[in-house]
Amino acid sequence: MTIEKPAFLLVKLSSLGDVLHNIPIFWDIRERYPDSRIDWVVEEAYVDLLRPLQTCNSFKGIDRIIPFALRRWKRNVFNQNHWKELFNAVQILKEQRYDWVIDSQGLIKSAIVASLAVRSKNTKITGLANATEYSGYEPLARIFYTESVQVPKRCHAIDRSRFLLSSSLNIPLIDRSFPVKFYPNFFMTHLMSEAEPHPEFKKPYVLCFHATAREAKKWSIDDWALVGKYLLEKGLIPIYPWGNQVEKNTSYAIIDQLTGGLVPKEYSVKEYFEIISYATLTIGIDTGLTHLSAVLNRPTIEIYCDSPVWKTEGYWSEKVINLGDIGKPPSFQSVLQAIDRLI
Repeated sequence: MTIEKPAFLLVKLSSLGDVLHNIPIFWDIRERYPDSRIDWVVEEAYVDLLRPLQTCNSFKGIDRIIPFALRRWKRNVFNQNHWKELFNAVQILKEQRYDWVIDSQGLIKSAIVASLAVRSKNTKITGLANATEYSGYEPLARIFYTESVQVPKRCHAIDRSRFLLSSSLNIPLIDRSFPVKFYPNFFMTHLMSEAEPHPEFKKPYVLCFHATAREAKKWSIDDWALVGKYLLEKGLIPIYPWGNQVEKNTSYAIIDQLTGGLVPKEYSVKEYFEIISYATLTIGIDTGLTHLSAVLNRPTIEIYCDSPVWKTEGYWSEKVINLGDIGKPPSFQSVLQAIDRLI
């Protein structure tokens, strides 16, 4: 397909880490089609992850971010306002005629969203033909695609999206010999040089992201406490963020073993850009905010306990250290060694 100024729709609805790891294919497209139109459908909770990529006067970025609120809508399917919002979102999808639609999520809901955007029989909808290990996949999604792409069963999230894009465009595979980029240079420069310390955090601090919905992915409270004591000895304040009451209780259970540390208030994804950028270090389990730190190229220690390191490891920067693996949580001593290497 040879089109001078093609229109692309990227469908990656959630979650936080998955959206981040899909960003490199936006740059891959822009590299090959500088004047193309690129829209992205995403869950409303993650819109702020894409805001720095929006087109402005000095930067050709994402032309349109299209929020979908499937998580909120399905909580009350009888709410008339929810149906109106859904109808309006579908109408927005149909305003643009797309040449390529790429669903890198591989779920029925994302495949349906991709199909709703189609206005032409020439539109190519590309999606996954198979599951990758330890990732969600629903085979029925394939019925909504015009092309289903077989990918390696052990495949990093970024590489998986690049498999789809390369096949869709019928070009040689975009692999790790190509640079991985997440956010525009001017945005990164602002964060690194102009970000202000958050008013709640008065001293040099380290973010400790212990929280996750899956119990098996958690690192032990005792190990977190030992790391916290080590940070305090170095004059660094460990911060233990949370997202719900159970996670908040865990944060307090950790600092109960310390002579310092902080359990902060709850923050939005948007606020975490600057909170992470000003942190001396981020230590976290395999979860979205830890990946955000790695994506921002900040000193980051990623802890893997019940997920494979090959799936989401931060391989693009020497500032990111990946520890542990599925069924092999790292020792607290290895985390202390990584702290010394990074700070």
